[in-house]
Amino acid sequence: MVLYLIRGFVNGNIYVSFKPLRKAESMLVVGEKVAYVGEKGVVEAVVSRLGGELVDLGGRTVLPGFIDAHVHPDELGLYLSTLDLRGTRSIKELKERLRKYAEAARTTWVLGHGWDQELFEEGRWPTRYDLDEVVAEKPVLLSRICLHAGVLNTKAVELAGLFNLKLPGVLRDEQGVPTGVVKEEAFELVRQKVEETLTIEDYAEFIERALHYAASMGITTVGFVSCGLKQLKAVFKLWSEKRLPVRVRVYLSYRDELVEAVKQLGIRRGFGDGYLKILGFKILADGSLGARTAWLSEPYSDDPSTSGYPLLSEEELKRAVRKVDEAGLQLAIHGIGDKAIDTVLRAYMELNKTREKRHRLEHASVLRDDQVELMAELGVVAVVQPHFVISDWWVKNRLGEKRVHWVYRFKTLAEKGVELAFSTDSPVEPLNPWETVYAAVTRGKYENVPYYEDTREECLSTLDSLHYYTWGSAYALFEEDALGSLEEGKYADFVVVDRDPLVVSEEELKSIRVLETYVGGKKAWSL
Repeated sequence: MVLYLIRGFVNGNIYVSFKPLRKAESMLVVGEKVAYVGEKGVVEAVVSRLGGELVDLGGRTVLPGFIDAHVHPDELGLYLSTLDLRGTRSIKELKERLRKYAEAARTTWVLGHGWDQELFEEGRWPTRYDLDEVVAEKPVLLSRICLHAGVLNTKAVELAGLFNLKLPGVLRDEQGVPTGVVKEEAFELVRQKVEETLTIEDYAEFIERALHYAASMGITTVGFVSCGLKQLKAVFKLWSEKRLPVRVRVYLSYRDELVEAVKQLGIRRGFGDGYLKILGFKILADGSLGARTAWLSEPYSDDPSTSGYPLLSEEELKRAVRKVDEAGLQLAIHGIGDKAIDTVLRAYMELNKTREKRHRLEHASVLRDDQVELMAELGVVAVVQPHFVISDWWVKNRLGEKRVHWVYRFKTLAEKGVELAFSTDSPVEPLNPWETVYAAVTRGKYENVPYYEDTREECLSTLDSLHYYTWGSAYALFEEDALGSLEEGKYADFVVVDRDPLVVSEEELKSIRVLETYVGGKKAWSL
């Protein structure tokens, strides 16, 4: 005989779904799933007869749990444990923060994340010489906010062998000597050096910390992108020990041999259970706008010497796409620049049944009209990060008057029939969903973002934003039948918040607080 936990939630302002907009005052949860939403009397009668627990919501607002379709929990957990450099306004301030942190750091590498040279009053990138003034004996890696570039001290440059390594991502001065700044391939090489010093237990600790943090933000499911083999073992460890506080959907970092191994094991998209599933592979087609490594069809307006560059040739990308598709797995391809997106879409055009397979385009930052139309035709899912609109306040200078209208085209994508999923790319952007919703609705209106007026027609409503952050992200994960709303038969993943987001002003959205988070009907976090 199976005994299910029965809970009734009454006297609430419960949003069952956003599109269509459906509300209820009460909800019955049996086991992990929603059994009924509707009248208080029905819920009370069932709970009383079956000996369940009754929870009085006291008029508070309940929403389906947020689904962040693109997160790096390993990186987030690591950076929750290391030096936070977000918002640093100068190299001088960066050095002072590094000095204080390094004095107490006990790790082999001194690690930090989140700086953005666009904010520095010195008007330049930091170098190894800046870092050497603070830390000389231990290797230092401070990653840029975009996670496509970083700066090393001399010790780290030596350990990574960059003085003699001929790699495009190693920036050098006029004499050909490394400056300490690394981008793309070189940045990844250094991150691998750091990863070699970390154990599966280290990663399990980082990931668990990140997932508990996600629960505190009202996130009940995450898409774990760029998951490496060591990180996957750490997730399996957490899963086997029942230590996953929220649901995890995995997209592995693309490697030929890993795709082959997964294929030989018979693993297909959706392998796993309600808490952990493997869905597919993440591939990088280009870099970032912040590091000027995103691949554009025309040169950068603020640096005409470069248009960025691809991280794979078109033939390499097509071969990788075919390999993953033939293995029965979902693709999530990072494409930011419009030229990189051209290559991604051409690769998708060579596949069959792309709409049914829901292959994804991550970021979709710079999109021409013809590309939007093609995405809609192919059924490609756009997994976007609305907070980029505010963080990339400098993008008009990067792209110029014409192309700024192609940036972060959320409303255009939706109106043309492209399925949208929301995410943060955390730790690149803040994990807090309310900051993301606020950014989607206001697009930097109150932060005086220079291109707000150029793209204000791309603002979304709060209702639409909440839909894309719940049902939309569930669709991207092939889970709209189980997640994304509080309809009968779906998992009881929901959050209790302190204000009704459809009633407050748009300026108040980012200050909404999560009071409680439930996953499968059980409380995963409370204030």
